[in-house]
Amino acid sequence: MSQAAPHLDRRDDVFVLNLGDGENRFHPDWVAAVDAALDEVEKAEGAKALVTTATGKFFSNGLDLDWLGSHADQMGEYVAAVEGLFARMLGLPLITVAAIQGHAFAAGAMLTLAHDFRVMRDDRGFWCLPEVDIHIPFTPGMNALITARLAPQVAHESMTTGRRYGGADARDLAIVDRAVSEDAVLPTALEIATANAGKTGDTLGTIKARMYEETLKVLRDH
Repeated sequence: MSQAAPHLDRRDDVFVLNLGDGENRFHPDWVAAVDAALDEVEKAEGAKALVTTATGKFFSNGLDLDWLGSHADQMGEYVAAVEGLFARMLGLPLITVAAIQGHAFAAGAMLTLAHDFRVMRDDRGFWCLPEVDIHIPFTPGMNALITARLAPQVAHESMTTGRRYGGADARDLAIVDRAVSEDAVLPTALEIATANAGKTGDTLGTIKARMYEETLKVLRDH
């Protein structure tokens, strides 16, 4: 990977996972690096929460289609790893906040949905599910995640039209929780995470596991 690898920082009770400074596509090495960062977060004791962000133009541009094109024989294993990451993020026993500083497309947009809360830049950047336009149908796991986390009509529009939502529209449709200025994206996400860092633990994990039982089952069913 030419981009900076995902890396983890800590600010008091909040872990900050930076996905990188390129397109942050889901290359297998990238997925493994994100999983390793989540291992470290889960092992930490005491109050904690997670903010996921990136550096530059993209939060994440989705699946690594170039890699997949030359490794078609590994598609099943690849999809299982990607959906496993979605499931892991969705079920983490701590509060997670996506600080969407740039474009979140396709699997990158889905990764934001696996977080508890989302903060997006209000002046530039799009949240988009372009699968209908690139002729790649959603897997059952992806479908389950999107429809579990978005209102029915919003899920329908985003999945069938590939509409690009700016921050304000995304907030108005509850795709994201906050739309703020560029310099406020990370601080706002940190504020939400810090306020909820004490909620980590088995109770929160059980609440999420039961709330998203069917979604998690489909994402993990390979």
